[in-house]
Amino acid sequence: MGGRCMVRAWQAFRARSAMPRVRRFYPGGFQSEMNRREAALILGVRERAAMDKIKEAHKRVMVANHPDAGGSHYVASKINEAKDILMGKGKSGSSVF
Repeated sequence: MGGRCMVRAWQAFRARSAMPRVRRFYPGGFQSEMNRREAALILGVRERAAMDKIKEAHKRVMVANHPDAGGSHYVASKINEAKDILMGKGKSGSSVF
């Protein structure tokens, strides 16, 4: 009886996913119309974050993805759009993407 329970427990342990239980990143691409939730996910802040937190996050993300440093123009425009949305400026319309 005890051996059978141990075998079942071992099989259940081996059958579980090998992925560690850590926070996963946002798996999808960009939505057609950016909302506050997606903007917050892009910058890595909360939807109701303070202005200084939004500016700090924008600077950090733009340094990593700036087009002059080998980043994508499309991603940079989405980062700028996310900052504008979270700061309440709305969509600027100056993006070519």
